[in-house]
Amino acid sequence: MKGLYCKPGDQGDVKFLLQETNVPNNIGNHEVKVQVKSCALSPVDFKLCEDLKLGKEHISVGREIAGVVLQVGPKVTFFQPEDEVVGILPLDAELSGLCSVVIIDEFNLVQKPLKVSWFEAAAVMKDGLRAYTALHTLARMAAGQTLLVLDGASPFGVLAIQLAHFHGVKVLATALSPEDQKMLEELRPSVARVIKVWDSKEGLVDSCLEETGGLGVDIIIDSGVRLFEEEPETQWHLPHKHDLITLLAVGGHWVTTEQNLQLDPPDSHILFMKAVSLSFLNDEVWTASRAKQGRYLHILKDVVEKLSVGTFRPQLEDPVPLYEATVSMEMVQKKQARKRIVVKL
Repeated sequence: MKGLYCKPGDQGDVKFLLQETNVPNNIGNHEVKVQVKSCALSPVDFKLCEDLKLGKEHISVGREIAGVVLQVGPKVTFFQPEDEVVGILPLDAELSGLCSVVIIDEFNLVQKPLKVSWFEAAAVMKDGLRAYTALHTLARMAAGQTLLVLDGASPFGVLAIQLAHFHGVKVLATALSPEDQKMLEELRPSVARVIKVWDSKEGLVDSCLEETGGLGVDIIIDSGVRLFEEEPETQWHLPHKHDLITLLAVGGHWVTTEQNLQLDPPDSHILFMKAVSLSFLNDEVWTASRAKQGRYLHILKDVVEKLSVGTFRPQLEDPVPLYEATVSMEMVQKKQARKRIVVKL
């Protein structure tokens, strides 16, 4: 059978390729053999793989899977053959999620509700986990607060908005293009304000302070930050760190995806005066560490439950066949896909 793998080049380029692979005949005590029905594609974080010293020549691609249990290990208690399951393969997984059959630890899977489609189940897992991590685990959101989601039309941004609305949070979101603005304005429940960052006449700070009566927002989830005034044109859409510090309310939470965030002493002083908390969003810690395994499974179960009742409504492209996975993954890695891409197996 074939799986999708990637090999980082010396010049920073990445090559994705479909290659033959074999499933081990024996499975461990707590492992489950799953026939994969669908697999969602997400960008590969090569820096994280390097930091974790995974040391693999080829990195497996496609980790959010949905499928049917074929066989269970002797000590598996959560599942039995014919169960429909969904889950996320760990970072060090040997098999790609695009293989027709994978072996995965039972503690990385949850039951898939019968009325949920294979494609939606796979598509919602990673973004749903990120939304829960950002809003519940890190920001401790509460009803009545105001949330700013930067790049709200991204697959992750949409689920973060939907989760916040479910808990009674007022949501502001930025749009990077007229198409993103149209999509965000059509969301129901509606976003309180869509901020057109592609329009130079509309300022992020002024819009947020106007919407909150000058008090600022309680929670910010960014999609990257400009650290310096002079940045490449590819980062024009990212807010400057000073803007985010300015529009935070007293006691607010800033959840950042910027790994290399640098704060000068004056920046830290302002955050101190506002009693603001700063958190780094890295949802991979759930599978990289077993410290909070029970909470991780609880989140996965809640994500698929919210999908089944319509709270989560992921933005999906049409399912693609396996032979188009390489081209689709290149688009995903370059962040050219504005909706989640799922491969049909």
